[in-house]
Amino acid sequence: MTADDDAPRPAAVLRPPALRPGDTVLLVSPSGPTRPERVARGVELLTGWGLRPVPAPHAYARRGYLAGADELRAADLNAAFADPRVRGVICTRGGYGAQRVVDALDMAAVRRDPKVVAGFSDITALQLALWRGARLAGVHGPGAAWRDERTPLRSAESLHAALMTTAPVTVAAVPGEETFGVRVPGRATGTLLGGNLCLLAATLGTADMPDLTGAVLLVEDVQEPPYKVDRMLTQLRRAGALDGLAGVAVGQFTDCADGWDTTVVDVLADRLGDLGVPVLGGLPIGHGHGQLTVPVGTEAILDATAGTLTAAPAVR
Repeated sequence: MTADDDAPRPAAVLRPPALRPGDTVLLVSPSGPTRPERVARGVELLTGWGLRPVPAPHAYARRGYLAGADELRAADLNAAFADPRVRGVICTRGGYGAQRVVDALDMAAVRRDPKVVAGFSDITALQLALWRGARLAGVHGPGAAWRDERTPLRSAESLHAALMTTAPVTVAAVPGEETFGVRVPGRATGTLLGGNLCLLAATLGTADMPDLTGAVLLVEDVQEPPYKVDRMLTQLRRAGALDGLAGVAVGQFTDCADGWDTTVVDVLADRLGDLGVPVLGGLPIGHGHGQLTVPVGTEAILDATAGTLTAAPAVR
């Protein structure tokens, strides 16, 4: 059974149980390749929380820029979703490749036994597919290939809270963040959807592109020059994907510079500022230093006047 089966989708959001000490979490690589030494710190961190992190059989596979063949990456995901002993799925990293396997996911297994899925970057494609196929809420946060220099203690605490508690998650805009000046005051409520802008644009025209009517859109990206950010946002606008948005949460746009005078902040303000909805930049969500974790697929309040994004937990 695949993502294209005809089984009915749940009308309500599926929120998996919160992780508890003793739970097994499978470390999977749906996208780009990684190495055990890069995941060792993440294993140490998760073990310190009382969890039992287990690398998937093909977590360290490699085929060029992919973490092994498509069928191996899909098999690891489906094994995680089908195994009742596995209570969470934590992606090692992003990179590229998740879109190549999402159509092979066993959505019936996801719906039968929902589990928290955590990751970001290319994992946006996986979370959008799980939202479409099962209405599964997810966790947009660091992967198991942990780097303390980029994700310090506050990043670890944020991920821990999102995975192992049922408290709402609040992220405040940080004046030091490059996108802090991107703001349209106001207050909006809606389902928080999105993640990596590049993956959102690449999902356009597929079955996994969510209906963003009434939603709060989350966008972040890395190493995309301003003109490419402009192109992606313009594509979404021209396709009508941003019509009816409730608001926009702007995360980190890391290393997004080139030789032109126009900055990524200029582009974000231009392409988002005239949508007629609240826009809040400066959120430490994405690929930058101090990355924080936020649920996706749950109800959120974007208060661009106060400078906060508050989302209901992805777990119950």
